[in-house]
Amino acid sequence: MIARVAARTLLAVAGTSVASLVLAACGDGSSGTGTTADASDSSEMLSHVHGLGVDPADGRVYVATHNGLYTVAKDGKPKLVGDSRDDFMGFTVTGENTFIASGHGAEGSDRPGNVGLIETKDAGRTWTSRSLSGEADFHSLDSAKGTVYGYEAGRVRVSSDLKSWDGRATLEALDLAVSPAGDKLLATTADGVVASTDGGRTFGKGTEPVQAFLSWSAEKSLFGIDPSGKLSGSADGGKSWKELTTVPGGQPQALTAVNADHILAATVTGVYESRDGGKTFSELAPLAS
Repeated sequence: MIARVAARTLLAVAGTSVASLVLAACGDGSSGTGTTADASDSSEMLSHVHGLGVDPADGRVYVATHNGLYTVAKDGKPKLVGDSRDDFMGFTVTGENTFIASGHGAEGSDRPGNVGLIETKDAGRTWTSRSLSGEADFHSLDSAKGTVYGYEAGRVRVSSDLKSWDGRATLEALDLAVSPAGDKLLATTADGVVASTDGGRTFGKGTEPVQAFLSWSAEKSLFGIDPSGKLSGSADGGKSWKELTTVPGGQPQALTAVNADHILAATVTGVYESRDGGKTFSELAPLAS
C-alpha cells in the first residue's frame, strides 16, 4: 500500500528506525462500534496509537489505537470505550461528543476489513457508517469549517457531508493538517512539509524540516513532530519553525494540539501531555513495548 511505502520512505530519509512508525501508521483491525462509554472495566496497557483527541464537552482525552478507543486521565488507567476492539487508523474530534474515524474491523466482528468513514455522536459509545464502507481506510483525517480532509491509498480526498468524496492530489504522505481557516492544507512527506492552497488539488515543493505528524490548533499555533520526537512550533503556517523540546520516548505515533498551550503526543513509550505550549511534557499513560 502506498501509505505504508510513504511511512517507510519518510523514516528512511530521516535516518531513523522504520519499525515504530510503520506500526503507528499501519494496522489490520480497528474502527469503532461499542455500547456505552466506559461500559468495559478494562484497564490495560495501550499500544500502537494512531490518534489523539480531547472532547470539548468534558475535556476527556481519547486515544485511538490498534485495539480500540480508550480514555486516559493523569494518574489513572486507560479505559476502553464501549466494547469494540477495532483498529482505529484515522481519528479526529469534530465537535462535542462527536468524532470521525476510519480503520479496520476487529477479527471476528461484523465490521468490514476497511470500515470507510464512521462517526460517533456519543463520544465513542456507538459508531455509524457514513460512507465508503468496505472500501476506504483513511490513515489521516482532519477537518475545518465543516470540511473533512482524508488521506487514503496515496490520495487526498475531501468531503463536506461525510457521504460524497472528491478525489484530489496523489502523493506519498504520512499525515495531513488543515489550517483553522480552512484555506491551507499541509502534508508530511519524505521531502519535507508540502503545502496546498487549493484544497489539496495541488501541492508545492517540500520544505524542511521533515516532520512526521502535524497539528494546527490556531492560525499562529501549528505544531510538528519529527521522526525522532523533536517538537517544533510555527507561527507562520509552516514557513519557519522553532524547536521546542524532544517529547519523551523519541519516535512519534501521533500528535494533537488542542490549543496553543495544550498538546498531546504519543511516542513508542507513552502518551504525553503538555500544558505550556510544548515546553515540557508529562506522562498520561505508558505504552506496552
